[in-house]
Amino acid sequence: MTQKSILITGCSSGIGRNAAETLKRRGWRVFATCRSEDDCAGLREQGFESFRLDYEDEDSIEIAVATVLERTQGRLDALFNNGAYAIPGAVEDLSRDALRSIFEANLLGWHDLTARVIPVMRAQGYGRIVQCSSVLGFVSAPWRGAYVATKYALEGLSDTLRMELRDSGIAVVLIEPGPIATDFRKNAAREFEKWIDWEKSALAQLYRDRLLKRLYDAGTKKDRFELPASAVSKKLVLALESRRPRPRYFVTTPTYLADLIRRLLPTRAADRILSGD
Repeated sequence: MTQKSILITGCSSGIGRNAAETLKRRGWRVFATCRSEDDCAGLREQGFESFRLDYEDEDSIEIAVATVLERTQGRLDALFNNGAYAIPGAVEDLSRDALRSIFEANLLGWHDLTARVIPVMRAQGYGRIVQCSSVLGFVSAPWRGAYVATKYALEGLSDTLRMELRDSGIAVVLIEPGPIATDFRKNAAREFEKWIDWEKSALAQLYRDRLLKRLYDAGTKKDRFELPASAVSKKLVLALESRRPRPRYFVTTPTYLADLIRRLLPTRAADRILSGD
């Protein structure tokens, strides 16, 4: 059989890195991309085909797709869109520029890349597009408005795409993790410092009492239900290798619980639970 190929984004660490390692072990030809060329160099030293792809850089997306297709003689079996960040902060404290930046990285770049590989998959009559969403793609939580907005948008775009591609041989799958052991919170702290002037906020005291401690305890305290990145890879394997994959795969207990809360409780009751009140 011809070796199946997959393009994975965000492979410098965490979910993307584990996904690349897992699929390589399973015999896939993995194109493991990163935002930083230094990270790509490290992956190449470990035997991966790795090159730069930054969702906020249109040229890097175009070059990455061209590189893959050149190496595979114009075929690509699967795409795993992964790699996003958060800007913690109250919605009222998010600037237009902050939202523009996070949508470029968490949604618009994903769409650009996906739209470029769909014609390839249409031509070959087969493909899998897997989107790494989040529990925050279908429920909200305080202080996470920017990230929630991008993931809600991703879910809507992916649901529509799945219906539009129904008869094409291309499956669109959402993976929805809860807390996963990655550098996500550390990266979020950097974005918080860049975009949020919390001391001038009307909610400054709530920042002190609630957000700051959680944000800067990232290195010493883990979420109760946190799982390793390999938990996502297990669902990714199902999404890629099942004959008829599900539209959605949940990862971690909080994701299952959040789905029950959303479906079974009145909105105000769900708000109290999801707010931690």
